[in-house]
Amino acid sequence: MANQQFDAIVVGSGISGGWAAKELTEKGLKVLMLERGPNVKHVEDYDTATLPPWKVPHRGRRTQEMLENHPNLRRDYVLNELNLDWWAHEDTDPYVEEKPFTWFRGYQVGGRSLLWGRQSYRWADVDFEANAKEGIAVDWPIRYKDLAPWYSYVEKFAGISGNKDGLDILPDGDFLPPMPMNCVEEDFAKRIKEHYKGARHWIMGRPANITEPLPGRAGCQYRNKCSLGCPFGGYFSTQASTLPAAVATGNLTLRPMAIVRRLIYDKDTQKATGVEILDAETRETVVFDAKIIFLCASALNSSAILMRSATDIWPEGLGSSSGELGHNVMDHHFRLGARGEVEGYDDKYYFGRRPTGLYIPRFRNLGDEKRDYIRGFGYQGGASRSGWSRDVAEINFGAPLKDALTKPGPWSIGFTAFGEILPYHDNTVKLSKDVKDSWGMEALVMNAEIKDNEKKMRVDMMSDAAEMLEVAGAKNIQTYDAGYTFGQGIHEMGTARMGRDPKTSVLNGNNQVWDAKNVFVTDGACMTSAAAQNPSLTYMALTARAADFAVSELKKRNL
Repeated sequence: MANQQFDAIVVGSGISGGWAAKELTEKGLKVLMLERGPNVKHVEDYDTATLPPWKVPHRGRRTQEMLENHPNLRRDYVLNELNLDWWAHEDTDPYVEEKPFTWFRGYQVGGRSLLWGRQSYRWADVDFEANAKEGIAVDWPIRYKDLAPWYSYVEKFAGISGNKDGLDILPDGDFLPPMPMNCVEEDFAKRIKEHYKGARHWIMGRPANITEPLPGRAGCQYRNKCSLGCPFGGYFSTQASTLPAAVATGNLTLRPMAIVRRLIYDKDTQKATGVEILDAETRETVVFDAKIIFLCASALNSSAILMRSATDIWPEGLGSSSGELGHNVMDHHFRLGARGEVEGYDDKYYFGRRPTGLYIPRFRNLGDEKRDYIRGFGYQGGASRSGWSRDVAEINFGAPLKDALTKPGPWSIGFTAFGEILPYHDNTVKLSKDVKDSWGMEALVMNAEIKDNEKKMRVDMMSDAAEMLEVAGAKNIQTYDAGYTFGQGIHEMGTARMGRDPKTSVLNGNNQVWDAKNVFVTDGACMTSAAAQNPSLTYMALTARAADFAVSELKKRNL
């Protein structure tokens, strides 16, 4: 079979891959999007999205069989009956844990854009400058001003709801109207602002859930079933947003069940000429040629593809000349915070099942404050009333129990902290020499952990949450630490970082691989540091920016 030629190939169809396909096709390029998993059609393939619990065999929960068959997925909430096949399974896609690592992957068209938490925050100047100021790892090759217009660009299309809060640490964006706080949250937020004299803020979360209709998408229906696919297009996903836009151009070819083995590299031109795939169904090897390639397969998988490419020139793979490919793995450490009870407000309730909560932006190690660790953390949480599933100790059977459970329970409030992990060179992933997946490709070996800086931070992450709840008026406050395994934040970052020098980074300031200027990496692999905010909005902005640059360079015949 002759190689098939495209202007561009996009590897991966999640948040970054969807944006790459949209931008490149809309600029006139013929684009091939490769996805290693099956197709998931918008609305049609959201099998459980509209089912009530009583129509699901096990009410959507996890079974003993699932617990036995999925030792990694069982580590957190992702293991459930409703969307099990949207998470990669350990038997067909194994990985090796030299140190404990929880890797939750989505292998289907749309990737984890169907599953993500949708919290969408801009980074600030302090986030892009931190490495340079503190002498950590390497400096970002860009600053907030370089990305600000691209944040605006992607926010308008994706649909981010939020309030303009005027905070330097969390820049405002181009938002749809915010979702409302409930009465407890409003009162507690006012008390926090007054007590800390504006130094700490409880603000409305900024999710990629639309509060006003966008083309082809209805507003959020407040069902809070966002991990099942949304038939209304109420939240941003590849299926609801970027894929329809790319398809509408007539320039996109989508190929599911295409597992990318490697990029094909020409040492004479110092460019990649194409991509070699393994058809997941027929096991046929196919090669596609392209002028430019966007790797958007998710952070660790994009680096794995680079590691398997051009090994005749660089034994550790394409992009490894700096010695940084596979290094500097990051995530957000979390699963700790505080919760408390709220007295009063018994005559108050709220509308629907809001798919977001409050956000508390970072406030530590800013200005002149110096803790015994560097960087900081934010919180996600909010107030609610318990429902029918609560225990009523005093009434444990019969009609009185049923009557009690039809009434709202007491109010409570709680917050979970998300902290920054530094880019440590010795936090790594590499290809296994012994373990392979079901298609004969080397599994990844994980060797990453949090260190003293993060462990010291975790003390404040709990105590600060308890202090703020007390200030706000909560009662019976309890802190908690459920333990953290690297990767559980599902915010894998690093392993092919951006930088200013090819000797210390894998990518330049335009997301180009230094060793192959027509290869771009715009997913989490490119991140140089982690900040405390959720990273997906930054991936979107970086991808749109890189696509614009790539097409411009292509027109100039520089690629």
